Amino acid sequence: MPTWTFLSNHALSLLCVVRTPGMRLRDIAVEVGITERAAHRIMSDLVEGGYLTRHRVGRRNFYEVHPEIPLRHQLVQNLTLGELLSGLLGRQPPGPSVPAEVDERGAGAAV
Repeated sequence: MPTWTFLSNHALSLLCVVRTPGMRLRDIAVEVGITERAAHRIMSDLVEGGYLTRHRVGRRNFYEVHPEIPLRHQLVQNLTLGELLSGLLGRQPPGPSVPAEVDERGAGAAV
């Protein structure tokens, strides 16, 4: 088993929610190979950094990806998150990935 990978746990966690916007932290942790606590910290970092918006619908979180946000490191600061994702996925990342039950304010719609 290799001891390192090319992508950070932040990038791998982001890829999880790009593919499945409502993925649970438990599932992200399993996919990436980290603890649930580490997955929570990473998702909070990505939300705080402006790369994601967290929307609560019932008991689930759904994540909206913001592809227009520039990357942080000086070597790639001329690239946006969307450009990185399109390179990793081989296609453009999906648009806003918020379920229909979420309104403009991020609140769950009344049922």
